[in-house]
Amino acid sequence: MKQKRVIDSALITILMLSLHSMSLPGLGAESNSYDKLAAEAKESLERGVSFYHSIANEGGYVFFYSLDLKHKWGERLVDDRTIEVQPPGTPAVGMSFLRAYRVVNNPIFLKAAEDAANALIGGQNDLGGWQHTIHFDHPNDPESEVSFDDDQTQSAVRFLMALDDQIDNPDLRQAVEKALWMMLESQLPHGGWPHVYPKQGNYHDFATFNDGGINDCLSVMMDAHRIYGGQAYLDAVNKTGWFIILSQLPPPQPGWAQQYNDYLQPAWARAFEPPSVCPHVTIRNLETLMDLYLYTGKDRYLEPIPDALVWLHSSRLPNGKWPRFIEIGTGRPLYYDRGRIRVNSTDELSLERRMGYAYESDLTNLLQMTEKRFERITELSDSVDPQKHDRQLSRKEILEKLEALQKEVAEVISSQDDSGRWIVKSDRYRKRVPDRLWDGQYETRDRISSKLFNKNVEILCRYLELFLQTQSPDN
Repeated sequence: MKQKRVIDSALITILMLSLHSMSLPGLGAESNSYDKLAAEAKESLERGVSFYHSIANEGGYVFFYSLDLKHKWGERLVDDRTIEVQPPGTPAVGMSFLRAYRVVNNPIFLKAAEDAANALIGGQNDLGGWQHTIHFDHPNDPESEVSFDDDQTQSAVRFLMALDDQIDNPDLRQAVEKALWMMLESQLPHGGWPHVYPKQGNYHDFATFNDGGINDCLSVMMDAHRIYGGQAYLDAVNKTGWFIILSQLPPPQPGWAQQYNDYLQPAWARAFEPPSVCPHVTIRNLETLMDLYLYTGKDRYLEPIPDALVWLHSSRLPNGKWPRFIEIGTGRPLYYDRGRIRVNSTDELSLERRMGYAYESDLTNLLQMTEKRFERITELSDSVDPQKHDRQLSRKEILEKLEALQKEVAEVISSQDDSGRWIVKSDRYRKRVPDRLWDGQYETRDRISSKLFNKNVEILCRYLELFLQTQSPDN
């Protein structure tokens, strides 16, 4: 199998030599802590990936596992013939394997990524997409549909494209092409994407920002254009960019709704999701507008941001949180129970709605990060090429980042057990009962978590990537 991208073998050799505490050139005695920790990080990565690959079900993964691996669950309990597509499931774990491979060039990591891809390919439906799970006993349900909810289909396509950019595999390329054709076909005329494809004859047909639906579809199109070129993907990017601009609501509430009908009017979704202005959706759209600016270099994508930031600050509740839904016109928070029953506060909601849905959230950190990113971008907005914002770090900056990461990396390594597992200790989570809605009960137990695995792999890879940059002749 031909590999399209491999890290320079000299850099890999240097990393391997670090196992013997070889000092980094030009760093002197201070290098010992960096290369020693890099060696430990590499070993931890190998043990972590090997363990997680060993618990795969036909190459795929779920959200959580009991320590004895007898129980598996995602949004609900699942059997041994079911895997999760929705993050942090199979595509996210596969992407972790692929990133680890790109850092240390271990073929076992690539095999793990390929196995995850094969699981997704086996569960790709006839339309070209996925729902949140794959049931291997009946992977191609004739009544299947494509879900753009919760980054389900989108995460699968992004991972398969990333792997296709790494290796040559006709089955993989065919799956990617089928998925991308479906996504171009399902894009709405105004540039958004529906919640579900094909048409359902209800709110699922509307353009949906909720849970990042449109945002994640756009990221797929940008990746597709970056990897494969092709005017169709760039056209899709530009169409979505215009849709985001046009769907911003007018002052004094220049934010975005969760869903829009064909006339670009905020629309009802589920019976407890009214047409409204939504702070969390607005923050996500501001991030996407900045992504669009950096990808296309077009200033128009920055223009909606300042007014939206002002509105976000003004919409904060006295308790320091932000409502999920804000009434258009009045600015009052909206709380709806099932049956479109409006109540005055979260205290009046049913137990199922009060415990199972975030009607209020603390968005302080998200908003601060968005504002800081916007400030950095605007400081450099006179640059002819926005891509120059992603400039190469200086040696001093790399060393500062390595220093800042050391404690976090050491904690990841020390928290790993002898089997290579990272365990969520005494975690409180919703009690799952088969074939029943959650009734508000919680239970506590230790568990193995795909989310934790992905997070720890990301931390280790980030450290090793920075470590390798110190070996570059440019640094």
